[in-house]
Amino acid sequence: MPELVLNSLRVLVFVLGLLMVGNTVISAVETFVVPRGVNSWLSQQFYRMAFAFFRWRARKVSSYEERDAVLVYFAPVTLVGLVVFFLVTAAIGFTLMYWGLNPVSLVESFRLSGSSLLTLGFATSQSSVTLALEFAEAAIGLILIAIIIAYLPTIYGAFSRREVTVAMLEVRAGTPPSAWELIARYHRSRGLDSLSEVWIEWERWFSELEETHTSLAVLVFFRSPKSGRSWITAAGVILDAAALVDSTLDIPQDVRTRLCIRAGYVALRHICDFFGVAYNPDPNATDPISITREEYFAVYDDLAERGIPLKADREQAWRDYAGWRVNYDLLVLALSTMTMAPYAPWISDRSLPRGQSRVRGIFGPKMGKQMGI
Repeated sequence: MPELVLNSLRVLVFVLGLLMVGNTVISAVETFVVPRGVNSWLSQQFYRMAFAFFRWRARKVSSYEERDAVLVYFAPVTLVGLVVFFLVTAAIGFTLMYWGLNPVSLVESFRLSGSSLLTLGFATSQSSVTLALEFAEAAIGLILIAIIIAYLPTIYGAFSRREVTVAMLEVRAGTPPSAWELIARYHRSRGLDSLSEVWIEWERWFSELEETHTSLAVLVFFRSPKSGRSWITAAGVILDAAALVDSTLDIPQDVRTRLCIRAGYVALRHICDFFGVAYNPDPNATDPISITREEYFAVYDDLAERGIPLKADREQAWRDYAGWRVNYDLLVLALSTMTMAPYAPWISDRSLPRGQSRVRGIFGPKMGKQMGI
């Protein structure tokens, strides 16, 4: 190969390696350091590949319990695998840069890159420029490993706080949880006035959920310790309970009920924004929802049989409930589908309407179709 062509090729390869390393560092910073939800291209590609594999494995089993046993590994494996993916990408990038600077083989360049990235020190170069790259690569490798070490306690701290409140809902709303069971149990044991403390607690929970599940987006896919629990079904149950109390129960109105609903659907909207779930940000109260009038009236009759005071005008109560539900109906269905949540009535027991939503963010539209969103 003519020397001019070879030198030009080495320059192009060096630039390609520099771009790979730069993109890797930027993606790592956006994923692990930036305190807001940022979708980096490199992270997206890895998440798509990982999700495709786990989705394929989950489809090989028939029962929900077996599927949950597969999917419980998705988030932890993806989180650790993403760091390994960044390390490998950086190693390949530096390999190309070393080859572009030195008249050695790609194998020797990769050997030098691996030694520098993992600070093993068994290979080095006499060139001052190459030596500077070795120091830079060693620093990047240490920083990436240090980031994951520091990142894990943050992830699991947020996960633990989320799950404590979700676990409490099992006692209050049954298994699987439902909005009407939550209302009935409070009516029977503590009185409906005590529901105000629920709205305060869950308004705070929704606020933290919004912050953690957009800045630490992998938390969305961390599954609960018990296979029958899920953060999204818990969120949907609380929103439905608050909507039923405000629209249907004949008790004094509590502003905290409405604040809880608003905190809930705002949090879910921001999470859906991160994942590219399309929804109507300003729906009409008369827009269709996934709950039918017949389903609502069946719950209305059930609550009446349990002695819970209800508003006499069933039709108006239904319209008021639908007016609240339309704000979060599509959100809970999309997130339940995306996370393959366990069964919960009115939440994960129904399909997302075709054509109403799609995922274009972290997974992209093609992956969204595979998820049924």
